[in-house]
Amino acid sequence: MRAVRITEDGPSIVEVDEPVGDGVLMRVAASSICGTDVGLAAMGLSGFTLGHEFAGFVNGVPYAVEPTNFCGACDQCVAGQTQRCVGEHTNLGILVDGGLADRARVLPEHLVPLPPGLDVADACLVEPASVAWHGVRTAAITQGERVAVVGGGSIGLLVVAALVRQGHSADLEARHDHQRSAGERLRAGHVPEVASGTYDVVIDAAGSESGLARCAELARPGGRIILLGVYHGLLPAPGTITVLKELSWIGSMAYGRHDGVREVDEGALMLAETPEIASTVITHRFPLDDVVEAFRVASDRSSGAIKVVLEP
Repeated sequence: MRAVRITEDGPSIVEVDEPVGDGVLMRVAASSICGTDVGLAAMGLSGFTLGHEFAGFVNGVPYAVEPTNFCGACDQCVAGQTQRCVGEHTNLGILVDGGLADRARVLPEHLVPLPPGLDVADACLVEPASVAWHGVRTAAITQGERVAVVGGGSIGLLVVAALVRQGHSADLEARHDHQRSAGERLRAGHVPEVASGTYDVVIDAAGSESGLARCAELARPGGRIILLGVYHGLLPAPGTITVLKELSWIGSMAYGRHDGVREVDEGALMLAETPEIASTVITHRFPLDDVVEAFRVASDRSSGAIKVVLEP
């Protein structure tokens, strides 16, 4: 079968054996490219099939996928914080075979039934939507607090959608015109260019040193900054302004459970009940064989891309 793996030429279609092992066999219908996939390709990591944002069919029934495998027995898992698992913790598509392929193996407990109104072609957004949903919950926003989102990529826009869904408003700061327009469609306001020290909560969806500096600038004294960006080295947070303002930097990782509810199910329901999220965030679709062009487009935000989807 076909699978997307990193070769000497970058992300490429290769022929691999059918997936074996634990789990049920999923026929993949849609798999989207994450910034993490682009980063893995840039690092040249190889030997596994990419893709942790995917959806498809198991015995003819459509599902999205919660791609994190966890032990279920450690104190963090028992508390519902499965994203903090300290036991055996892996992630499909990151060093372990994922869903940028014709077929994939998924543990039954990680299948996410699709609510009415969510098409399987859009259900690859369930995973990043759940990242955004968890980030907003982690922020613990109280009524009336001012919220800014820095970064207009897919996570930033899904954070805007999750904020609205959870009863909050938000201003978005994005680099590109098409990102700002997408934010408007999802009911985001604009961060004023001269804004400084006016937001109670700032959510980092940029994942860059300049983005973190802007987060610190926008936060009020005593404000908190929620980190959804991915940093592979030391966190390049501005020291002086952090101390002077007594800012709190709060990490947010993936998604878990609360009150017996999976956040992936909440992300799926948000997408089902607000169809304009998928139509706004997904800007490009390619057949699986066009993976080289798909990664090129996904790597060039100035091209108008937000979320790029591959369909086997």
